[in-house]
Parts: sequence; C-alpha cells; structure tokens
Amino acid sequence: MDNNVMKALRSCPLFAGMSEIEIELTLGNVSHQLVSLPSHEVYALAGMPCKYVDIVVNGILICRMAALSGKQVEVSRLHSGNMVAPAFIFSKDRSLPVSVETDGKVQLFRMRPEELKRLIDMDETIRMNYIRILSNIDVFLTQKMKVLSLFTVREKVAYLLMERVGEQGSNEVHLERSRQEIADSFGIQKFSLLRVLSDFEKEGAIEIHGRTIKILDRRKMLK
Repeated sequence: MDNNVMKALRSCPLFAGMSEIEIELTLGNVSHQLVSLPSHEVYALAGMPCKYVDIVVNGILICRMAALSGKQVEVSRLHSGNMVAPAFIFSKDRSLPVSVETDGKVQLFRMRPEELKRLIDMDETIRMNYIRILSNIDVFLTQKMKVLSLFTVREKVAYLLMERVGEQGSNEVHLERSRQEIADSFGIQKFSLLRVLSDFEKEGAIEIHGRTIKILDRRKMLK
C-alpha cells in the first residue's frame, strides 16, 4: 500500500490502535479504491445522500452550510485522515446537511457502506473505534449547541481561541478562516468579533498579527 495512503489511514480514528500490518490485512478482506478529485470540484451538495465511506488521503475538503438568506458559511475542513460524514453512513436519512467542495486536488480512500459493515462485523477494534467516532460527534454537537445558545460573545471568542490552541498545540494560533467566516460560524456580527479581539489585545490577553494570534494570558480572556 502507498505510504501516503497508509499514513492517512493510520491517522484515521477508524483504525486507531492498529498497526500498518493489521490495517493492510484487515482491508484485504474488503473492496476499496482510491479516488482523485480536481481542485474546486463539488464533492456533494447539501441534500445529496451519503453514498460512500470516504477518508481523505491528501488535500482538503471544505464543508459549507447555507443560511436561510442563501449565504454559505464554512463549518469545517477535512484533512488527511478525516472521514467524510461518518454519522450519516448508516443513518435512516442519509441526506448531507452541508455542501462539500475540494480545496486543491484531493485524494480519497473509498469503500461502500456494506464494506465498512463487514469490517465492523469482523473486527472488534474497528467496531469500537466507529462507536467512539459517533460518540465523539455527539459530544462535539452538544458542546457546540451550548456555545451557540448560552455563551456571551466574549466567551464564544475565548472558546474559539482556546479550541485552536488545543488543536494546533501552540500558543500562536493561525486562523484558517476570515474574520467574517468565523463570525458567521458563531452566529455573531463581524464587528462584535473584532471588538472582542480588540478588547483582548488591549487587556494584554493576546497579540494579533493578521491571521496569527498569540495567546499571552488565558486568564484575562476568561474573566
């Protein structure tokens, strides 16, 4: 198996705790293929059914959700090792809630849902990993609902920055999305986001350099 493909599969939560040999032997029992998509290709439109079990090998998939006004808001980016819509693979309604587009060239490791079912039936590790993936999605959505419905604007911005600190493993956070896209994803006005960031900077909590924000004092953001 190609090194890039194996690297992506090893980082995929579905194969957590499995060695390269175990992954390769397990996948030898099911049909799968590699799929290449060009840059700015529509992977799926909102409302289309989830037909495949896809894992990103190379490139980035951007997921966007449309507001009632018709404006699209970026909700997530899928990188190498990420599964596409794992919660919808076996759901009763498999309609995707987001539109998905490639950002540059993308390579996918693809199986059909019945092949994933075979893996789940055959391998206890994969079975538990898939259950854990679904559980983590539930936890994430519960936390997201809490943030959107109960947090103040200041708390939302602090939560965003601390979340990025955890993801990137550094006190210097690089924001992939624009200020407008970030504001839209939290359901707040752009000027409210900019005001809070300005307040954080004046209070000595952060330093802002374009899309890079350095966290100086976490406590000052949470007061």
